[in-house]
Amino acid sequence: MIDTLLPRDPVARALTFSTMALAASNGIFYAVSALYFTRVVGLSAGTVGLGLGIAGGAGVVGAFLAGRWSDRWGAHRVQVWGVAVQALALAAYTFTDQAPAFTLVAVVAVGARGVHSTARQALLARWFTGPERVAVRARLRVVMNVFIGLGTLAAALALVLGTAAAYRTAMVVTAVLLLGAVVPLVRLPRRVPDLAARLLADAPRGATTGERTDEPRRPVWRDGTYVASVVLNAVVAMQFGVMTVGVPLWVATTDAPTAVVSGLLVVNTVMVALLQVRASRGTDDVARAGRAVRRGALLLAVACVLYAAAGHGSLVAATVLLVLAAAAHSLGEVLSEAGGWGMAFELADTRRAGSYQGLSQTGYALAAMAAPIVVTALPIRFGTPGWLALGAIFVAAGAGAAALARWAAGRRVSEPGRVTSTA
Repeated sequence: MIDTLLPRDPVARALTFSTMALAASNGIFYAVSALYFTRVVGLSAGTVGLGLGIAGGAGVVGAFLAGRWSDRWGAHRVQVWGVAVQALALAAYTFTDQAPAFTLVAVVAVGARGVHSTARQALLARWFTGPERVAVRARLRVVMNVFIGLGTLAAALALVLGTAAAYRTAMVVTAVLLLGAVVPLVRLPRRVPDLAARLLADAPRGATTGERTDEPRRPVWRDGTYVASVVLNAVVAMQFGVMTVGVPLWVATTDAPTAVVSGLLVVNTVMVALLQVRASRGTDDVARAGRAVRRGALLLAVACVLYAAAGHGSLVAATVLLVLAAAAHSLGEVLSEAGGWGMAFELADTRRAGSYQGLSQTGYALAAMAAPIVVTALPIRFGTPGWLALGAIFVAAGAGAAALARWAAGRRVSEPGRVTSTA
């Protein structure tokens, strides 16, 4: 846990401190934003949904473009600007009182979030190598989950007070925390003098992915192996929408008390915090990363079956089944995420880490947009058959990812000039 909260590497430490502030900001924002927009600003739920949907498109574009920008100007600089712009956009929410202004601010905020998310991935891909790269990413996710939880708890004060002033104060705090997240990043180049040189180098020192430096560069979208990996992992990543959108709506249709939703989210947070780092071990090897995605997808399918069964039980049975489903879901989440990171890092051309991580983050952004639609169209609308169909989708995507990773690992061995990962 000490390595997670206080890593020795200066880059990992700066990212950790920045993530703490960013995650706390997100926790507060997630808890109060919907009520702030509807009760204080006076927007309808439909207007908020439409505005955020449009903003989601900006997030996809931002995630993709940030990859190119990171390769050109340095991931550390792009990340600073992305976080700073998002912080200013969150502050601007307190001045919006009309739908067009709200939508414009949301576009900037979500677009900037996509930018700094990609830049962080590119920074990890450039600075760290091998097992350390995935391990640092896993630790950052643990920090993210814990501090989102702390931010959510802090937001309870505004929710209890329920006044316009309390909601506005909470929104201002989200912006201030995000500005605080910029500080460790701004100071990083002074603490690590060779940071810019390492991040902008044509071939990062210590690269272990086995890419040949004499190969001609090609647009990232023409790398069929990587594009296929992004698509398959994006399908599995729709599981986030199951937990945040599908489960709350589904619980309301069962005999379990609606308060169980909070308990399920706690189960998820605790299990991710305890298991994410362990689940990431060994996923710097491409084949093992693919197998992790497959195992995670199978557990997600098991969770779908348990969620469906909860719709046919009594209060006690439904509650127990939902808890078991959340546990299986959480295990599937940590495994599929660890495997997805490994494939995203190890299948990328190290000379263009930003562009490749930009494509990877674009896949996650598209998954975030599609997940609410898929979840409501299948499980929520059709019940048990919908849950079974969703589980089958996860299994197919996981199997595809494992097969692709196995093929890619075999190609590294067979092609001259390529080497396998050392893990």
